[in-house]
Amino acid sequence: MARRPLPRILSNGSAQIARSRELARTAADSATDVLHPLITVTRGLRRLAAAGGRKWAATPKDRRGPLLFLVASVILVVALVPYGPLLAAITLMAAAAWTGRQQASSEPTGPDEAQIQRLQSLYDALVPYFSVAEDPAPLYAHGGDWEKAFPTHDFDDDGRVSRLLIRYPAYFTDGEAESRARIEQLLHAKSGRGREYHFDWDEEGNELTVTVLPPLPTDIAAQRFVTSPGETVLGFTDPADVQRTLPLTYGEEQRDVPPVVWRTGIRSTEPHLLIAGNPGSGTTTLVRSIALQALQYGDVVIVEGGGTGEYACLTGRAGVLAVESGLAGALASLEWAANETERRLISANRARQAGHPAPDDTKNPLWILLDRPSALGHFAAADGRNDPQALLQVPLRHGRAAGVTVVIAEQFEDLELSEAVQQHTRARVVLGPASPVQLEAVLGAPPHTTPTREVPPGRGYARLGAGPVLRLQVPATPDPYDDATSETHRRAVLDLLPERTTPAEADPIPTEAAVAEG
Repeated sequence: MARRPLPRILSNGSAQIARSRELARTAADSATDVLHPLITVTRGLRRLAAAGGRKWAATPKDRRGPLLFLVASVILVVALVPYGPLLAAITLMAAAAWTGRQQASSEPTGPDEAQIQRLQSLYDALVPYFSVAEDPAPLYAHGGDWEKAFPTHDFDDDGRVSRLLIRYPAYFTDGEAESRARIEQLLHAKSGRGREYHFDWDEEGNELTVTVLPPLPTDIAAQRFVTSPGETVLGFTDPADVQRTLPLTYGEEQRDVPPVVWRTGIRSTEPHLLIAGNPGSGTTTLVRSIALQALQYGDVVIVEGGGTGEYACLTGRAGVLAVESGLAGALASLEWAANETERRLISANRARQAGHPAPDDTKNPLWILLDRPSALGHFAAADGRNDPQALLQVPLRHGRAAGVTVVIAEQFEDLELSEAVQQHTRARVVLGPASPVQLEAVLGAPPHTTPTREVPPGRGYARLGAGPVLRLQVPATPDPYDDATSETHRRAVLDLLPERTTPAEADPIPTEAAVAEG
């Protein structure tokens, strides 16, 4: 039987489909060329909108209202200016076209040879800790590949690791502090000493993120901080650790810096503070900074065990009840503080029982600041008197209800604390170089970073109660009567001092003018 020919539409259908595809591709290319400016402008508008959204999300809530008012004022001015809307539209289109242009990426696609060698070295060093012989498919093995273990890695300009994401097997004992400490110590040594690393353990996902922390600013001078009553700024920390910033003055400019805020008062869970450090670490500077802030809203009693005259600038000032450096005066001041605490408790209790508000003389905060009380304790023991720390038992136990706050600064070499001090000073600060054992002994928990051997004065760690351990940099608050103090820092402290209440002829302390002239 003869074979019938196929219909024409089926015999040349593939050729027609090919021509149709070619016409569609040509039309698409032509449309892309014609609409390229529109695509560029649209891409730029999208990028500008995303940048505006990020800026709005990063703006603190208390500053969003003024920002909206400023934007509305600009729009109103542009609308009223002749040809203003037209010029604004042209400017917006030009900015969108510039932002939406295609930019060739100049970043390298991967690590170079030296960086690969550094990553392989880290991988080989972790093999003994992250591998066992029974593992049928080990993630870490001698001669293995580091790419699966280190999915994310960044390097600084010197070629050293700045951020690294490490995956480890699920059987690693990441819940034990000793196991984690060994890994952190190893990574610190292999990644480069002299820097501070932050370790973020994700026990659920079996991942460890190692990040190199930038140094905290050391040029923050003493100034009037924007805080409410009952809030004291201990220093400043990393932006990722706190959800608040303070506007600070740096000469003629202003910057927003994240603070470590310690809250005191009747609702505080950490009403008293303990500061520990080595000589020259900045413990006295922190106590002086706290005293200047406390004088805004309350009265201050200062007991200086070192006898170096570091608080002479506060003598005779309004709100400073006493500045004592001798044993007799210190014991008398602390005994008065204990009696004042009891008086406030009794007075407030009687007012509550009678249905009246607390008397005004019990609401004014009272601060007891002790710098190196152990030195006075040695003199008291030799003279057969009571230890000054024994007189702190009442203010420490009942200070929160009576509006009394105790701050104790002591050096590591003399860190002999009474039971009441250890139990009631739940806010802790460690300044200066310290070993991990010392940090954990004072703070109650190890920091998530690796302490460096050399740190600037006022640099350390803080922990408020059961909260996390935070890096801390204390604002520069030196003794204005010290010859080694710079004129900028001297003037910053003198501007914060209250007015004098002691007559000039009876005050042996030199005036600010005399200090400035000298």
